[in-house]
Amino acid sequence: MSTDPTPVMTFHPQPEPGTPSPWAFPRPDRTTLANGITVLYCDRPGQQLVAVDVLLDAPLAAEPEGLDGVAGILARALNEGTDTLTAEEFAAELERTGATLDAHADHPNVRVSLEVPASRLQRGLTLLADALRAPALPENEIERLVANRLDEIVHEQANPARRAAKALYADLFDAADRLSRPRGGTADTVKAIDRAAVKAFYDAHIRPATTTVVVVGDLTGVDLPALLETTLGAWTGTPAAPSVHAPVTADDTGRVIIVDRPGSVQTQLLVGRIGPDRHDDAWAAQILGTYCLGGTLTSRLDRVLREEKGYTYGVRAFAQPLRSAADGSGRAMLAISGSVDTASTAPALADTWTILRTLAAEGLTDAEREEAVQFLVGVAPLKYETAGSVAGTLADQVEQYLPDDYQSEVYRQLAELGTAAATEAVVAAFPPDRLVTVLVGDAAVIADPVKKLGIGEVTVVTS
Repeated sequence: MSTDPTPVMTFHPQPEPGTPSPWAFPRPDRTTLANGITVLYCDRPGQQLVAVDVLLDAPLAAEPEGLDGVAGILARALNEGTDTLTAEEFAAELERTGATLDAHADHPNVRVSLEVPASRLQRGLTLLADALRAPALPENEIERLVANRLDEIVHEQANPARRAAKALYADLFDAADRLSRPRGGTADTVKAIDRAAVKAFYDAHIRPATTTVVVVGDLTGVDLPALLETTLGAWTGTPAAPSVHAPVTADDTGRVIIVDRPGSVQTQLLVGRIGPDRHDDAWAAQILGTYCLGGTLTSRLDRVLREEKGYTYGVRAFAQPLRSAADGSGRAMLAISGSVDTASTAPALADTWTILRTLAAEGLTDAEREEAVQFLVGVAPLKYETAGSVAGTLADQVEQYLPDDYQSEVYRQLAELGTAAATEAVVAAFPPDRLVTVLVGDAAVIADPVKKLGIGEVTVVTS
């Protein structure tokens, strides 16, 4: 018998990475139901949680005057019962089915999202169809949703990032453009919303003929077109032409708006303008260049403002599509966002403008471009691992009038783009003399130093 107390360990070889398998964003099949619903669907074997995204042609611009926010209240009310189920019974049925149903309103449309186990897809689609076909819209629930939205508005006013966005959109876009006003409405407009207003908006805009449904998940053994005909296909409605979206225009004359927040120890920064959206040939290069500018902790903005100067915990640059038209026209919000301590407001802005001017003069480096490509392209298989992420992106493509192979084409372009193209795109996206800057902070402290920067006329607002 051995008395050696030394433990014996067996060492196994370290696993070696396998050969990467080819990946491409899935291309959907298409069909049209008898009632006019357009359907896109992708069979994703192994994805047992099926994602269903519904695009309802009810844009915010269609809201009646004085009722901004009614589309959002309708979206929330779709979860509050049907002609055969009370709100409580509808919630219980969703729970028994293992499903979740969410909805929200945005400028292009109202979007409803269902996630349901593949084994209960028929029941989930039946509940979804009932919510779209005959929502109960109970008066007491509408009153509750209105009250909840009014509470949210109060909290949004206390949130510097939300106040900055509200001020930027209000100043950048014409007051007649729905983009200039909060998506969920203001306190005055939301107070005016009642059941009659919600029902009228539903009757005017929600119908199968202008609806698109995206279904992604494991559809093994499922005759999806037939299943959809017996569920969503039972929804009837009058024919209608799709909504026509107005072109997006804005005044990006360089200027500064300070939203006064007396005593604030931080300043929220939001610098923006409108620029190319996904229809533009420069979009992929703009993604790449914007990522190098402010997409990660190693980007130029973070490297200077966070790592070298210690002004902030992080600053990001991004592009967000706003509203597209069927003719392929559209614009995106291009922005830089972050927060700094109050005393560093002017120095942080000065350094940001220096970064932008240096970028225009010297360009990006090959190393920056390579790192950005490795992340943006390399993360795609993980980003689209779930059925929900694929369905959401396909729905985005539909609402922005993009072809079904759009996402795959963008990734192909990203992999092939050079440093010069990325530089040209990001320099065009963020010209230092054509940026609208919103600062939410203590105007008494920050206004004079910001005026001395010479980045545009400074206006102080108190609300």
